[in-house]
Amino acid sequence: MRWLPLLLVVLLLPSPAAAASRSAPEFNGSVYAIAKRGSVVYVGGTFTSAVSGGRTYKRERLAAFDGRTGALLSWAPKADRTVRALAVAGTSVYAGGDFAQVSGRKRDNLARLDASTGAVGAFAHHVSGAPYALAASGGRLYVGGSFTAVDDRRRDNLAAFSLATDALDAGWRPRAEDAVHAVAAYGSRIYLGGTFEQLSGVARTARIGAVSATTGAVDAGFRPGSAAQVNALAVNASGVYGATGGQGGRALAWTTAGRLRWQRLFDGDATAIASVGGVTYVGGHFDRACLTLANGAQGTCTGASTPRVKLAAVSATGALTSWAPNANGVIGVRVLVPAPSGLYAGGDFTTMSGKTRRRFASLAS
Repeated sequence: MRWLPLLLVVLLLPSPAAAASRSAPEFNGSVYAIAKRGSVVYVGGTFTSAVSGGRTYKRERLAAFDGRTGALLSWAPKADRTVRALAVAGTSVYAGGDFAQVSGRKRDNLARLDASTGAVGAFAHHVSGAPYALAASGGRLYVGGSFTAVDDRRRDNLAAFSLATDALDAGWRPRAEDAVHAVAAYGSRIYLGGTFEQLSGVARTARIGAVSATTGAVDAGFRPGSAAQVNALAVNASGVYGATGGQGGRALAWTTAGRLRWQRLFDGDATAIASVGGVTYVGGHFDRACLTLANGAQGTCTGASTPRVKLAAVSATGALTSWAPNANGVIGVRVLVPAPSGLYAGGDFTTMSGKTRRRFASLAS
C-alpha cells in the first residue's frame, strides 16, 4: 500500500462554541450504538437507566429520545444483555448484541423492534456468536460480527436477511476469516472492517474491503488494506473513512477506488468515525493527536503533538481542526453518528466540554 505524506497544517476554525453539548438523556452504563429515524434517536448499550429532565427512568439497554427536544420517549423494550448495534429500516429498529431475550421473548442476539411501540417482531434467528455491526439497505439487513452460523447454516462472521420476509439470504455468503466490527452500505457496495486477514480468500483485503450488496462477491475495485484492526467505517460520495487501532490509532480517508487520501495518527485507538459537512469526526481512547506519523511504545506520539482528548475533527484535506470537546474516561467515545446540526456521541465518558454528560452527548459540529 502506498502511504501519502501527512499534512501537518492545523486548521483553526473560529468556533469557540463548536464543542458545546446540547440537551440529551444521560445513561448509567455504556452506550455502544446510536441510530436515527426522523427526529427520533435510538440508543443501545449496557445501561439499565436513563436520566431525562432531572428524573431517572428504567431503560434496559435500549432507549429512545426526541432529537429536537432531548426528551426521553416511552419507547422501552428490555434486552437482558448488551446491545452492540442498531439499524433502522422503515418502521422497524433492528438490534444486535449479546442478549438472549428482549422484553421477555427469546431472541438470540438479533431482534426486530417496532420503531413506535418497541414491540418485539416475529424476526427470530439463532446466531452462533455475537453481531457487532448492522446496516439496512436495498431490502436487506446486513450483519457483521463474530459468529460461525445462523440457524445452523454456516456463516463466517457475515450474513444478510430479507427485510421483506425476514428470511436468511441464501445467496449472500461472503466470508470473513475473523471478526467484522464495521458494516457500511453505500450504493452497490457493502464496506466491511474488522480483524479479518481476508474476505472470501481474496488477497489484499486485510481488515478492510468491499463486497457486492446483491451477490456478496468481493469488489476488486476497493482493496486498500489496513495495517491494524478497523473499528468503524463511514462512507459518503467523497469516499470512505476508517477508524483503526494498533500502535496508536488512526483515522484514514480513501477514495472509493481505495487510494489513500489522508491519515491522522493518535496516541490511542480510534474507535468511532463520522463525516458531517465535509469534516471527519473521530472518537476513541486517545488523549493527543500526533502531528507526524511517528509514535513509540503504547502508541505515544514521538514527534510533535497536540491535545485531543477522546475526540478530534479533520478537514477535507486532512488538516486537524481546532474542534476539541474533550471527553473524559479511559474508553472514551465508542460511537459517532451524524445529527441534523452536528453529531451524537456515545461511549463511557461522563463529562464533555467540562459539563456533565454521562455516556451520551449531542454535539455541535
